[in-house]
Amino acid sequence: MLVKTNAVVLNSLKYGESQIIVDLFTETHGRLSFIQRLPRTSRSSVKKQFFQPLTILVIEFDYRQSQKLQRMKDASIAYPFVSLPFDALKLSIALFLAEFTCYCTRSEQANPPLYLFVENSVRWLDMCESGFANFHIVYMLHLTRFVGFYPNLDDDSSKAYFDMRAGCFVTHVPVHPDFLVPAEAHEIRLLMRLNYTTMRLLSLSRSERNRIVDVILQYYRLHQPDFPEMKSLPVLQQLFG
Repeated sequence: MLVKTNAVVLNSLKYGESQIIVDLFTETHGRLSFIQRLPRTSRSSVKKQFFQPLTILVIEFDYRQSQKLQRMKDASIAYPFVSLPFDALKLSIALFLAEFTCYCTRSEQANPPLYLFVENSVRWLDMCESGFANFHIVYMLHLTRFVGFYPNLDDDSSKAYFDMRAGCFVTHVPVHPDFLVPAEAHEIRLLMRLNYTTMRLLSLSRSERNRIVDVILQYYRLHQPDFPEMKSLPVLQQLFG
């Protein structure tokens, strides 16, 4: 079956001397992996630079459900970046979010709302001129809406704990160690209300921002099996403070 769809590049890995394996999040089929021969000439329709993290492509391929690695027939840039590959701060966010999204969508089937959230977020980051230091925080929090563990914000109070395993506020200390004390728990509602437009209004120190990211990653690890350590996190933590 010939398929034409938009796709966001999440990861690429060289395979042998002349091929790469590319992980994509596609609009029509969710997560797919492709094996692609690297072009030997500049006239090839599929170019190596197409497979940089978070590049938005239009691809054509003959979908074969039984195959773990698909093969592209054609690819082109769906959205030419204005700033993302050329801005060191944006690029560090892009590398982190590509890795993060790669882990979050490993078994994701077709999910057009999630795909549109990812693509529109990438476009927003590329076009934003300033005030994007909290972008990755807002992205990770809003992604919970699509992957099944958006926190229950009912019963929030100044004295409530947040049970990270249950994803909700509770009045007593949980019997396990995965919870936030009231002082931190009370900030969840504020953070969940942020969007890409309003996030610039929240001023955070380096330690505060890093703490928030660590808590969010802990939350994901509790709800997604085998969620690994993020290799790109240390660079992000150094750049944004």
